[in-house]
Amino acid sequence: MELIRFALRKPITILVLVLGLLFFGIKAVNSIKIDIFPQLDLPVLYVSHPHGGYMPEQMEAFYAKPYVNIFLFVNGIKQITTKNIQGLMLMKIEFYPGTDMAQAAAEVSAFSNRIQVVFPPGSNPPFIIRFDASTLPVAQLVLSSDRRTNNELLDIANIYVRSTFTSIPGLVSSPPNGGSSRTVVISVDPKKLREYNLSPDQLVEAMRVNNITTPSGNIRIGDKNYITPSNTILEKVEDFENIPLFKEGDVHNLYMKDVAKVEDGADIVTGYALVNGRRSAYLNIAKSADASTWDVLQNLKKNIPGIQEQLPEDVKLTLEFDQSQYVVNSVESLVHEGIIGAILTGLMVFLFLGDVRGALIVILTIPTSIIISVLFLNLFGQTINIMTLSGLALAIGILVDESTVTIENIHQHFDMGKPKALAIWHACKEIAFPKLLILLCILAVFAPAFSMVGIPGSLFLPLALAIGFSMVASYFLSQTFVPVLANWIMKTHHHPEEKKNSITSEPPTLEEEEEETWHQKEEMATREDINQDGKIDMFERMRQRYLSTLDKMMPYKKPIVSIYLVVSILLVGLLVAGIGRDVLPKVDGSQFQLRMRLPDGTRMEKTELETIKLLDGIQELVGDDVKVVSSTYIGLHPQTYSINPVFLWMQGPHEAAMMVAMEGEVDFDLDELKDQIRAKAKQINPQMRLSFEPIELTDKILSQGSPTPIEVRLSGRNKANNREYAQKLIDRLKELPILRDVQLGQSVNYPTIKINIDRQKAARLGIDVQNVSRSLIASISSSRLVEKNTWIDQKIGNTYSVQIQVPEGTMNSLHELGEIPLVRNQARPILSDIATFKEGVTEGEINNLGTMPMLTVTANLHGVDLATAAAEVDKAIADLGELPRGLSVDLIGMSSTLIETLASLESGLVVAIIVIFLMLAANFQSFKVSGVVLVTVPAVLLGSLVLLVSVGSTLNLQSYMGIIMSVGVSISNAVLLITNAEELRIRNGNALLSAKEAASLRMRPIVMTALAMIVGMIPMAIGFGEAGDQTSPLGRAVVGGLAASTIAALFILPLTFSWAQGKTSTQSVSLDPEDEESIHYVPHSHAHS
Repeated sequence: MELIRFALRKPITILVLVLGLLFFGIKAVNSIKIDIFPQLDLPVLYVSHPHGGYMPEQMEAFYAKPYVNIFLFVNGIKQITTKNIQGLMLMKIEFYPGTDMAQAAAEVSAFSNRIQVVFPPGSNPPFIIRFDASTLPVAQLVLSSDRRTNNELLDIANIYVRSTFTSIPGLVSSPPNGGSSRTVVISVDPKKLREYNLSPDQLVEAMRVNNITTPSGNIRIGDKNYITPSNTILEKVEDFENIPLFKEGDVHNLYMKDVAKVEDGADIVTGYALVNGRRSAYLNIAKSADASTWDVLQNLKKNIPGIQEQLPEDVKLTLEFDQSQYVVNSVESLVHEGIIGAILTGLMVFLFLGDVRGALIVILTIPTSIIISVLFLNLFGQTINIMTLSGLALAIGILVDESTVTIENIHQHFDMGKPKALAIWHACKEIAFPKLLILLCILAVFAPAFSMVGIPGSLFLPLALAIGFSMVASYFLSQTFVPVLANWIMKTHHHPEEKKNSITSEPPTLEEEEEETWHQKEEMATREDINQDGKIDMFERMRQRYLSTLDKMMPYKKPIVSIYLVVSILLVGLLVAGIGRDVLPKVDGSQFQLRMRLPDGTRMEKTELETIKLLDGIQELVGDDVKVVSSTYIGLHPQTYSINPVFLWMQGPHEAAMMVAMEGEVDFDLDELKDQIRAKAKQINPQMRLSFEPIELTDKILSQGSPTPIEVRLSGRNKANNREYAQKLIDRLKELPILRDVQLGQSVNYPTIKINIDRQKAARLGIDVQNVSRSLIASISSSRLVEKNTWIDQKIGNTYSVQIQVPEGTMNSLHELGEIPLVRNQARPILSDIATFKEGVTEGEINNLGTMPMLTVTANLHGVDLATAAAEVDKAIADLGELPRGLSVDLIGMSSTLIETLASLESGLVVAIIVIFLMLAANFQSFKVSGVVLVTVPAVLLGSLVLLVSVGSTLNLQSYMGIIMSVGVSISNAVLLITNAEELRIRNGNALLSAKEAASLRMRPIVMTALAMIVGMIPMAIGFGEAGDQTSPLGRAVVGGLAASTIAALFILPLTFSWAQGKTSTQSVSLDPEDEESIHYVPHSHAHS
């Protein structure tokens, strides 16, 4: 009230203050960071440790388990999982929410350094990275050429492109994907080795002694100090051909070129990228934690022409799979919805009140509140992201309510015949405290966001702040700016002379003013409004019909209210039990991510051919009108780039991970297309397995690393039991029609050729296992695994590895393997003389939970929500009977996120309703009246659920937000109506009459705000605009909830009030003996004291 008085007495001060907030707010709108997600602060670290050539079981024993044991000293660790494949261990360390991640990262780094001493010789340091929303790539920068190999493109990307990123603030990029590192490759001819009686190890030794990295010295001659470098490092690639290979007892020299081919090539190919079916290279584009996704990508796009000029003419740069446009389009959708909401509200005010000036005030206050809220979001370190945008979109609905109620109440006081200034003062003063109570109630609805932890808390808090700041700004404006503007631009409908006597006479006291106002309100509630033509207008006819209906219902208030409560609560219970549940709404988009698996150990060349066939099949399925854009990675990441598996995990050469986007008129159902792709895959290769994975950043983050919505983790000491149970579970889950792509997540039948060395035979022939292994590695892998050697390209000043190897296509039979020479200068022994070979299988991927062996069974959904599918999977697990001893089975990934999120939201909603109930009780000094206000809540829940179920939506984060908002708006309407009714009852002592009069007075603002909000939310509910599928459940929940709550507020609320307060005393509950309104009042109590 004092705020209103201050505003009316110092209007210029208020105008300056609002203009100042607008000025800084507009600056904040231009400078606030635009991102896809809020800062999630996920407490996760990754440790990636490569060691070339090591088997999965070696990576597990030498690296994974020692790491797990040492990291037990780190504080706050919740869970450690490891994945081990050939040449790589990837560890995921999850911490409890609230852990200081800077300290955790420092401890993990310190302990990882300490454990290095127990690792095998030649071990490289690990790569440690924190995982957050900012870690995930938001685009791909693709390099393509008609003339160059993907390995050449990879080198260009690493040397020329990636180095330019330092000039782009906030841009972070992992090493390039698409090929292997540039290397000086010395390809040995095994036949020539046998011809000259040389072993591969001799070539390695010759390379080591002829290409040496040595420091330079200094010679001081006269007055000069000379640097004295030597040519210990060969200057050109061709010089490696002339490395001499001395043979003991021989007078002539052999040279490297006599037994090997030297080329400027690439490391052994373990994987490569295909962009639109052609081998290419690409860089994943991410941002630093404190940078704006939009700013980073806009700056990158501006720099691409400059980067392009530095590249060879045949190399082209393109930016693909840009995720930032999603947020920008969402911002535009919010602006459009805000404009529509403001215009519709203005039209509602004009339609119901016939006041263009009042409508203008409403239209001005809504964007002003939004701009001020953006200012405070910026001050509190928030960004414009999908959650703050949702909050602002919801806030527009509440702002409609705030502005409309104030203008409508001013018109009520105009209709009482008061002078304009007095009418505005009385109108704003009258609803000041109820609006403060409404503000506190709506803030209470979102208060649980501050106590949520984990992903739900990180997502919900920015939304709550956006709504909270908007509400506070709107309340401030309604108490200051609106009364000032109303005085300046609104016009009253009465004639001042009608009140002349009252104005010139003795000014009334505050009590007399209030009493006069309530008498006038009672008259307005019962009189008929006649327009200038002497006819009853449309709204008045509607009000009379409404009051007539209410009169007919009043005698039956008890059964009507009882039936309403029982039926609505029962229906809500049934709908809650039957409705589907998801973390986020299902998006029927135009892109997807697909993982294709062939039988374990299939060669990359075969995988590439099958991949291209599948991509061609997808293009055939979507038709020529739709262009398929794809980015595919096949095989393993190079061990030199050990960080890349954090972003895209690959098991082996038999896997291909494809990102597919469809450009053009995409009007088909994505689930149906996926089924068609599955059928096409079976036609191409019956052994081909597919699995569709998350592609949207929202799904990737919420799945917490799980590749599919359903992931079942099996952990136990007995690996045989684990595999047997996993197969039983797979067979059982394949029977469920709601699941697709049911398969084991790990490679467990990877083909091997085991080389068994007979140490006794080797010893008798004068050789040992070390000699054998060095020759073997140089023949079937690369000498760099046992002998590090480097070369400097003088043209660009960059260092590259030098390695000796047998060409991959040459070692293509067991006979060739057995012919590997082992002793220098001798034709025998060869490998087959001291070893035997046996084909078998091994685990291609070994996963552990801590140190416990672990397997996962993955599955996708078809035509069903996540909660229903998870329940079916739980039932299937139960149907398999008692678990084997020591085996643990858990649903993880998106399912656990769903349980955590919905539990937080449901408990938060219950807590909010309890807090609101207690707050209302404190305000009304009555638990009964507080309960009456909440009587519309079942209607809100029922209306929201009915509309969600009828259109096939689920309960998810977005629909819950809509329901919570609807609860807040319904309570605000109820508070204003019940406040009027209770004050009238205290004056006249008749609850039934007071309920009818309050309903008559509040009907117009309730209908106005409900219609404005519902009409404003219809575009969102239909799913227009960017990410319409994501936000449509929010709009539907609001539309359904408000429609039902409006009916309940108009018809059920007055009946409930008249029933609950019918026999309630009008006496104050005060216990103060000096309070004249208290039944305990003692006259002249001071005399007794």
